Amino acid sequence: MGDESDFTLLQRYRNGESAAFRELVQRYQRPVYNAAYWILHNGEDAQDVAQAVFLRVAERADDYDPAYKFFSWIYRIAVNEALNLHRRLDREEPLDEGAEFEADGADPSHRIEVAERARLLQEALNKMSTTDRAVLTLRHFAEFSYREIGDALDLDEKTVKSRLFEARQRLKALLPGLH
Repeated sequence: MGDESDFTLLQRYRNGESAAFRELVQRYQRPVYNAAYWILHNGEDAQDVAQAVFLRVAERADDYDPAYKFFSWIYRIAVNEALNLHRRLDREEPLDEGAEFEADGADPSHRIEVAERARLLQEALNKMSTTDRAVLTLRHFAEFSYREIGDALDLDEKTVKSRLFEARQRLKALLPGLH
């Protein structure tokens, strides 16, 4: 069963086989959770989003268009759910609390510098729109390609490149002296 395509599993689920849906959940639980976490930076909220995503997939299984990758479809749902929750909560969660640990082996002054840069970056990102933050996060923290970002946000690659360029410019303006 592990070699079956996503579409085959979805078809089996549509035909009443709950085991096929469990296989899809196992296959995509981590990427969905990670997508939500990169946007929300809160484990409990990311878990809530992941559950909501799989509920939505179960409810809208008939809406899936096999002309597109299943991963792109489910990832777009995850990103949208996370962005919606972020807007509802209107939070400013730390984006990269672990940045200071990258410098653990370095001298104390270097660790302080890294922590300060992470704090300034976090403050700047928190001032940005959720759209800018999502594009920057998916590209630079989740290391998505332009195509993957486009699939996740339902945008063409040129639009992704344009939005990413503009978001970077706005971020630079918020971070004078840290270029």
